[in-house]
Amino acid sequence: MEAVAGLLVMLLAVSHGVETKCDFRKKNGAQCYGALGGTVDLQLMDRAPERLTIYKNTTTILVWTKNTISKYNIKADKYSFTPSDGMLRISNLNRSDTDEYRLQIRNSDGALLDNWTLRLSIQAPVSSVRLVTECMSQGEMRVSCSVEGGDSPQYSWTLDGHTLTEDKLLSGNHETDSITLRQNVEGVLVCSVKNHVSHFNVRISTCGFIFINCTVSKIRITGWVFAATNTLCVEPTTTPTTTDTTVDPSLICGLQTAVAALLFIGIAAYFAWRKNKSQRAEGSAVPQEREDPETSV
Repeated sequence: MEAVAGLLVMLLAVSHGVETKCDFRKKNGAQCYGALGGTVDLQLMDRAPERLTIYKNTTTILVWTKNTISKYNIKADKYSFTPSDGMLRISNLNRSDTDEYRLQIRNSDGALLDNWTLRLSIQAPVSSVRLVTECMSQGEMRVSCSVEGGDSPQYSWTLDGHTLTEDKLLSGNHETDSITLRQNVEGVLVCSVKNHVSHFNVRISTCGFIFINCTVSKIRITGWVFAATNTLCVEPTTTPTTTDTTVDPSLICGLQTAVAALLFIGIAAYFAWRKNKSQRAEGSAVPQEREDPETSV
């Protein structure tokens, strides 16, 4: 099938400096994600207790005792702890930071009060999204959405803000990276790509094809055409020139009065003429006296 139009859209995303946050307090064994090259904040507790120990697997990260950090086994520029809000920050995340982290809280006598664990996984965020579309000759639209960088990307499609349903698709589904839309689908199409540390949307309008079915100059025309340039069903016509004239209502009233007056005068003249004619006819009907020739001078 021949493609009549194509479009490439690319969204670039900056992945450096992404910050995420995880909470030890939610539940034991919780899953947490950090962005490669970014920073993650681990909420340990509301405030630091008398004695606190944080482990990365079996390695001790720090020990907090009597308001003092008493032990650091890893570089200080990698970890920072804020006792006032119980927050542990891990910076410059790399793949080796993926591990199980454990928090132990003890009282002043050394008795264990809490022992919580959290699993931290480091993912590369999506760095760019590439959207390629093809408008086919019969009105279908083929679209592919791909990413550069990013671990375990997940795809989803919407049309005018609603999840793309199967009745609008010839192939694919709303969770695949490539789809083909049916001919009669119109609207704003959005490809969403995300993982646990990034989320991006790319949008584009559909091809804009319409199905025509008309007769022009006794020729039947049917098929899918590009709506923006379609002239196949336009019948050549000559548009008559029209003049918009506004008439004053008082003028109309005056004309009506004049017509009524003329009509009244015409009727009066007609009856006067009839009367005059009738009188002349009566005068001609009376016999006139004739003079005797013998008496005439």
